[in-house]
Amino acid sequence: MGASPHPLTPTCVWRATPALIVAVDDRFGEPLDAYVNGSQVWLRDDGEVTVEWRLHPVPGYRRPPQVGTYEVFATVALALATGAAPPAPLEELWEGLEAFPAYGDEVEPAPLAVAATAALGIAPDACGLVDHGSIGDEWERARGRVSIIDGLLRQLGQT
Repeated sequence: MGASPHPLTPTCVWRATPALIVAVDDRFGEPLDAYVNGSQVWLRDDGEVTVEWRLHPVPGYRRPPQVGTYEVFATVALALATGAAPPAPLEELWEGLEAFPAYGDEVEPAPLAVAATAALGIAPDACGLVDHGSIGDEWERARGRVSIIDGLLRQLGQT
């Protein structure tokens, strides 16, 4: 027998836009954590579960050299909100936002979408069940040079 399939996770996905980045900053503030691979993470109690909000970097992300890992989000969000030039174009930094139950709590995709839309003020581009394990495995094999957002949207039937 082959390996058992990964569990499916309810998730909501938004494609990155300037308005999305500004909304995340306005509603959520600074990320709880930032990673050298470009990911930005917030944990919030939205609805009846704790939701992990993860801003996914573009494949092959490279941090703008003049901004530290923990300052990239705030710097870019402020620039986008004020019409200033960000340290790098948005399409070179992040490709989208994902929201999913942080601790594997059982929740259906539809109530998650309602809670996420209320929290962010913007409805997701797609919502449903995804196999995070297979997407993560592919990302690891490609050393971060594949699109996590494309993988999520493909599983959600949105490509």
